[in-house]
Amino acid sequence: MTGSGWGRRALLIHSGLVYFFLYAPIAVIVVFSFSASRSPTAWSGFTLDWYRSFFKDAGALRALQNSLAVGLSATALSTVIGTLVAFGLDRFEFPGRRALGQVLYLPIVIPDIVMALSLALFYHFIHLPLGLLSIVIGHVAFDISFVAVVVRARLEGFDRRLEEAAQDLGADGTQTFLRVTLPLLMPGVVAAALLAFTLSFEDFMIAFFTAGVGSTTLPIKVYSSIKFGVTPEINAISACILTFAILSILSAQRLMKDQVQS
Repeated sequence: MTGSGWGRRALLIHSGLVYFFLYAPIAVIVVFSFSASRSPTAWSGFTLDWYRSFFKDAGALRALQNSLAVGLSATALSTVIGTLVAFGLDRFEFPGRRALGQVLYLPIVIPDIVMALSLALFYHFIHLPLGLLSIVIGHVAFDISFVAVVVRARLEGFDRRLEEAAQDLGADGTQTFLRVTLPLLMPGVVAAALLAFTLSFEDFMIAFFTAGVGSTTLPIKVYSSIKFGVTPEINAISACILTFAILSILSAQRLMKDQVQS
């Protein structure tokens, strides 16, 4: 076998080991969420009892409702604001435009613990009560950056001649944006919204630091339950969160792929 052949084989083995290291623990959680044993790591037959237990747990369902409320609210706000920010940076010249474009990436690269602690201190400084509102504001603060980055990627390949054609036919600026620009940007906007919702729904660190009484989200619920030991129900909840996150990310990637091809 040639040197290049051995190199390809070594690369495949290395890649396989890396993926195994990353995803084997996740696979274990999913598999044992269907185990009939009360031990979270012992298999004794297939069952859906732990999923039924999750959907009968009032505390877990309340946490799920909080996560959905926070995720939907943060997604709606960040999608609107992020889309407008991306459009403004792409179409207009103004003082500080370059600096704003660079600052936009800060919430993406800043560690979650730093941003969570900063938000907690800021809320204390302005005397904002901790609750669902404080979590939503925190999620909007970092979701805007992800939305703006995705929408700006869509704007990079945008054909402005379509807008010019609409204006030549008598459309004003508002009509052009609503009937031409926004529909063409919609795949990118929807992909950004799905990404924002996924990040908000599964966030733990910022929610943990900014949540108040009665505003426990599902990731915080999982963390609180683990303090008393890992149970098969925790595996089931984790599997549900994982499935939802994967479906959202795959949908976002599909939309982003379609927008690149279009």
